[in-house]
Amino acid sequence: MDAHTTPVEAKEPSLHRRILEDVEGKILSGEWPPGHRIPFEHELTEQYQCSRMTVNKAITDLVKRGLIERRRKSGSYVTHPHAQSAVLEIHDIRLEVESLGLPYRYQRRTRLDRAAKAADRRLLELNEAVRLTEISALHFAGKHPFCLEDRLINLEAVPEAAEESFTDVAPSPWLISRVPWSAAEHRIRAVGADARAAELLAIAPGTPCLVVERRTWSGGVYITHVRLTYPGEMHELVAEFAPTHPK
Repeated sequence: MDAHTTPVEAKEPSLHRRILEDVEGKILSGEWPPGHRIPFEHELTEQYQCSRMTVNKAITDLVKRGLIERRRKSGSYVTHPHAQSAVLEIHDIRLEVESLGLPYRYQRRTRLDRAAKAADRRLLELNEAVRLTEISALHFAGKHPFCLEDRLINLEAVPEAAEESFTDVAPSPWLISRVPWSAAEHRIRAVGADARAAELLAIAPGTPCLVVERRTWSGGVYITHVRLTYPGEMHELVAEFAPTHPK
């Protein structure tokens, strides 16, 4: 660079981009939770000292991204995000949350090694001598509970689970990385949240929830049973299939 050349200064982002990123940042950080009404367009126009058209363009882009929704005569609100999980897959809840553009957090609540009860033996087709690891955990999307996990692990099939605290790692990815599963069964139900689920998921008792129960086994031996409870308005299940063609 010669003595007469001056560096080119970084270009300031456009007002449209600045408004979009500011609003998006507040949503993704959880500062503006689902259901929060964002400032009216005339309020944003005054705040950013720009035209109504510029604000409208930013809001429209956020609507297209699914982060906010417009309600006639009421304003614009942060949407309740819907995560999708495939019915025929064993999915990682972390990926569900991250697909929403939200930070993921896992919290193990309780862990207990115990003998299988009669209901457990029927559920996992176990003999009376088997011991289980019982885990309760929460998965968060941003600041808000996303899913309640209640799991049983058959220690006869996965003895190393007795040495794992599951404090830092969720059971599903831990199991997938260690135990080759050969088959799984899903059961899907809609239920009203009981008192325990309502408290842990920070929702009102009776709120519709989607419950996914899964049994996984390997070589004819059941590995685990998990019950995943999602607030219904935040989750949907997707399955892809093709018609069966006659031979």
